[in-house]
Amino acid sequence: MMQGKLKVVALLAAALLTSSAYARAEEDFLDWLFNFDRQKNVKPVTDKQYQDECGACHFAYQPGLLPARSWDALLNAEALRKHFGVNAELDDDTLKVIHDYAVDNAADKSWYKRSRKIAVATEEGPAPLRITELRYISLKHRKISGEMIKGNKAVKSLSFCDRCHTQAEKGVYDADTVNIPNYPNWDGWFNK
Repeated sequence: MMQGKLKVVALLAAALLTSSAYARAEEDFLDWLFNFDRQKNVKPVTDKQYQDECGACHFAYQPGLLPARSWDALLNAEALRKHFGVNAELDDDTLKVIHDYAVDNAADKSWYKRSRKIAVATEEGPAPLRITELRYISLKHRKISGEMIKGNKAVKSLSFCDRCHTQAEKGVYDADTVNIPNYPNWDGWFNK
């Protein structure tokens, strides 16, 4: 009798997971299910056009670092004409591919742990437009002095994730993969 109830619960849970938007956001549910990197990381960029277009000017931020409504606000023709002070216009077809990829893989549509934390933290209020201004990101970087970032010619800003996060391109932002240029012995990430 108990085994029958457990099977029913397991089947219901599987049905809910496979039909949820979060499970559909991942390319393949089984890949997601057996991908243990999702537990901590952010889904790496997998779209070549997104990587090429966005990565031509700056680090190609993983869509899981912002909610879908942020990508909607950032990736439209008007917003790209004045993209943080730069004209980053794209043709309509390219813009659609990039926009759709970012929205489909946004923080609020992902099961990756860091993305989920960002999604929960950004549910209320206006759509954040800068990853560096997210409270979650600010808290993670609170022990790093301005001298180590803005005063460091090799880094300059928190927006250059890949300057310190040696595996950022793979979506890995763990503390043990951090190497702040010009501060090789700094271990502030590990201090409580």
